[in-house]
Amino acid sequence: MRTVIDIVRYIVGGLFVFSGLVKVVDPVGTAIKLEEYFAVFAGDIASFFSIFEPYALVIGIVLNVLEVTLGIALMIRWRVRYTMNLLSIMIVFFTFLTFYTAYFNKVTDCGCFGDAITLTPWQSFTKDVILLVLIGFLYFNIDKIKESTFGPKNVIVVCVTAISLLLCIYSVKHLPIIDFRAYKIGTNIPDAMKAKENPKFQYTFEKDGEEIKSYEYMSEEEGYKLVGHEITNPEASTPKITDFASWDESGDKTQYLLNGQKLLIIAYDIANANTGGLIEVNDLLSRLGPGIEPIILTSSSAEDVLRIKALRGLKANFYYADATVLKTIIRSNPGLVLVKDGTILDKWHFNDVPNPIDVRENL
Repeated sequence: MRTVIDIVRYIVGGLFVFSGLVKVVDPVGTAIKLEEYFAVFAGDIASFFSIFEPYALVIGIVLNVLEVTLGIALMIRWRVRYTMNLLSIMIVFFTFLTFYTAYFNKVTDCGCFGDAITLTPWQSFTKDVILLVLIGFLYFNIDKIKESTFGPKNVIVVCVTAISLLLCIYSVKHLPIIDFRAYKIGTNIPDAMKAKENPKFQYTFEKDGEEIKSYEYMSEEEGYKLVGHEITNPEASTPKITDFASWDESGDKTQYLLNGQKLLIIAYDIANANTGGLIEVNDLLSRLGPGIEPIILTSSSAEDVLRIKALRGLKANFYYADATVLKTIIRSNPGLVLVKDGTILDKWHFNDVPNPIDVRENL
């Protein structure tokens, strides 16, 4: 029995560490997902959930660091009862979130593993139910889990917590150390908007009370009744990027952005964009020189954009794009993305605005 308990303990601890680590490197992504949850809960359950939206980043950082720390603590058997209590609270909370979003189809991706692994709502809920059962098993056998006598275990827990917190802070102040998103450096956006394969269908027919599955369409004239169908190669037949689009009052500008050399100034909410960052960006544009066209991409209103342009002296055309897409492209407001013929060459946080030489060296 002790062997089974140890295996379960390492599985649960390892999953929490992995889940936390892939989000520690991108806490802004966690915050964005939490904002979605709070907005949904404020509309469906109680309006007070909206109070938490401004604190989504802080809450996300705390949750991410806790996942890593508690996962390690469980594996090294540090303060077992205390660790198990916190893990139980977290998994009950996560199970409620994933059930709610799956049942009511409110948030299509729970963000359980950040952008590293995308799960459907029901897959996320199933994962949490399994974890809930495993943690329940450990809790039932908690007296059989002896605390470790390893001396430096307190130091390990403190170091893990500190390193996780520092990684979160670094990723907020700069950009994620590891980019799991579809718009990472090196991605050619036009290619990523194309599927690798055409969809392949498996059909379900009914004939004479018998259910028949076939990859070929069978004629109704021969007595086959179509019951349903499913795509058997969803990953290969779905483009990595399905939502990239840009426009202005004159029409679609997507293709224009994907041709030539562009420096995209991404500010999904330009009215609340970092002031110092906008000043640094404006200084860069004044020294950038010819050959690279700066373009502001935003989801803000024209009124806000024109006001900020006049206030900061930004000399660049602006086009619109979806706010979620812009937040996915870069975790910075404002942020810079260098694109050549649709290929993302580099990205910069507003705290790391480059000089013109560094920009041109990437071309």
